[in-house]
Amino acid sequence: MARIAGRGAALGLGLGLGAAWWWAVLRLAVAPDAGALEGAVVAGGWGLSLLPVHCVAKARAMGAVGEGRWKAAWRGVAAGGGGSGGRSVDG
Repeated sequence: MARIAGRGAALGLGLGLGAAWWWAVLRLAVAPDAGALEGAVVAGGWGLSLLPVHCVAKARAMGAVGEGRWKAAWRGVAAGGGGSGGRSVDG
């Protein structure tokens, strides 16, 4: 039951913060007396939207690339011993 209450609280918090953000956006767009408070709310909300909130540890991530594979890919070294060997696809 506590899990459901926690989800409800998170949903309420998210809706409340979203409403405050939209209030600030609309006030900046429409009201001639909008100021620094509305601008800070809008900029802060936009900045939070850029956070990678769906990250997991590399060891748990499905399809994560191993340590040396990026370097090998940039150098053109095939991981499995086969591959194009640096040649172009056209020939």
